[in-house]
Amino acid sequence: MKLGFVSDSLGSLSFDTLLDSAARLGVSGVEVNTGGWSTAPHFDLQAMKRSADARRNFTRAFEDRGLEIIALNANGNPLHPTQPEQGECLRDTIRLAGDLGIKTVCTMSGLPAGRADDLMPNWVVSSWPPETQEILRYQWEEKLLPFWTEIAALAKECGVERIALELHGNQCVYNVPSLLKLRSAVGPVIGANLDPSHLFWMGADPLVAAEALGDAIFHVHAKDTMLNAPVQATTSLLENGSLMNIPARSWSYVTLGFGHGETWWRQFCYRLRMAGYDSWLSIEHEDVLLNSLEGLEKSVTLLKTVMPIAASDFRLQAI
Repeated sequence: MKLGFVSDSLGSLSFDTLLDSAARLGVSGVEVNTGGWSTAPHFDLQAMKRSADARRNFTRAFEDRGLEIIALNANGNPLHPTQPEQGECLRDTIRLAGDLGIKTVCTMSGLPAGRADDLMPNWVVSSWPPETQEILRYQWEEKLLPFWTEIAALAKECGVERIALELHGNQCVYNVPSLLKLRSAVGPVIGANLDPSHLFWMGADPLVAAEALGDAIFHVHAKDTMLNAPVQATTSLLENGSLMNIPARSWSYVTLGFGHGETWWRQFCYRLRMAGYDSWLSIEHEDVLLNSLEGLEKSVTLLKTVMPIAASDFRLQAI
C-alpha cells in the first residue's frame, strides 16, 4: 500500500508549501481536489483546461519532489437539479485526468431532486411512506443511470480507468448495495472510494464492507469518526447539527486514532489486503478541533505503523 493525503486537508497552505509538507511528512503522493464542494485552492480548473504549460508545470511540481498525483477529486453533487456546473466540473476533471495521464477520478454519485420539477436534492433513507419508492425510481431510472452511462463513455474516451465513488450520505450511492447496483448497470469503470468515516455514522461496518466490495474498491480515504454515545442515545446518528459543535453532535469527523484506535486501523488495512486492495490510503483530514497540519502528522504516523507496504513473500514449505 502507498500513503498520501487529500490536498484540501491542508487547504490553507499554498500549492508549493502543500507539496513541501507532503515531502517532509514522507508520504508518496497527494490527491488533488478540483472543484465541486471544494474551492480547489491548489488546482485552477479553468487555467488547466486552457494551458498545456499549466498542466506541465503542475505535474513537474510533483515530480521535482518525488511525489505522485494520486487522483483528481471532484467531490460535489454532479446531479444537483439547479447547479449544472457541478456535473461540468466532473466532466472537466475527467478530461484533465486524461490529459495528465491520471487513471483514477474520485467523485460522488450525485443526488437528483425527487421529481422533475423539484429544485432541491432529495435523499431517501426509508422505505415508507410509499412515495419514497417513486422518488427512488425517478432518481435511478431517469437521472442516475443515464448520467453515469454518459460519464462512463467519457472516461473511456479520455483513458480514465477508474471512477471511484465515495459512499457518502446525501448521495444515491451511499452503501455497498447501491454501489454494486450502479456498477452492475454501468460497468466496471465504476468502483468505490471506501471511506470508513461515512460508514461509521451510517451504522455500517467498514471491515465487512471491504470484504463485500472486493475488486470494486478503487480507492480508500483514511478518515475517522468519533461516535458520541451520550448524545447518540437521545438524537440517534441522524445528525444535522453544526459540524463545528462537536460536543453537541452524535458523531463527528476526527483525526485518525481519535475515534477508532490503532488496532482498528490495523485490522482495516489487513481487511483491504484480504479483499485484494493494495493501493493508496489517502488521508482526508476534517477534524475541526485539531490543527490541520498536526492532525495530518498524527494520521500519517498511525498509518505508517499499521499499513502493509511490501508484497507478501510467504510460501508453504515442501514437506
